Amino acid sequence: MDNDNLNVSHLAWCGLIALHTARRDGTVASPAQDNLFLTRWLAGAEKQRRFPRELAGDISWLLKEGREKGLSADLPGKLDYLWRAGSGNLQGQNDLFRLQHALHAVKLTGWIYMVLAESEWRGRRQLRLSPSVSGIYLNRHALDAGFDEHGRQRIPLPARITGELSGLDKLLQRSGWRREAAGAADENLHHLLADGFRAA
Repeated sequence: MDNDNLNVSHLAWCGLIALHTARRDGTVASPAQDNLFLTRWLAGAEKQRRFPRELAGDISWLLKEGREKGLSADLPGKLDYLWRAGSGNLQGQNDLFRLQHALHAVKLTGWIYMVLAESEWRGRRQLRLSPSVSGIYLNRHALDAGFDEHGRQRIPLPARITGELSGLDKLLQRSGWRREAAGAADENLHHLLADGFRAA
């Protein structure tokens, strides 16, 4: 693990601990207050230069998200993602958790992520995808059937994907997943596979 990952993980851990302490003390009691608290905490960290210079861009980005998006910025979720991604605990989680983690990361980068009903997946009302919009679209039925009660993958997970595949592949790999083209007539159709998964 490189120092950048350790530094980001440390920043996220400090923010989460500060938020947990504020919740325990009763000064923060709602998601809106979570966002306000973390925005102020990040502003203080930036102003006082509490963290290494290499993290200035990360702090600035999180601060901008909190100020511009408000509650929808999900600052606790972003910090949790950064902590898990940098702390090395992720690979010990089950397949479903790691997939959710990867898809959360995809959303953080600005991609569209949607779970489609069967009628949106195929047929007359199939969702039309724009090749100019980066997005990942999963089939709800396959997602529901794709994992056992322990969160282990049971079947290849079909996904329609538009956008820059190399960037997506990196995010998936960090979470112990990979993408393979389905080889179908639909060029956007791929399979998502957990590391170690073997189709029966």
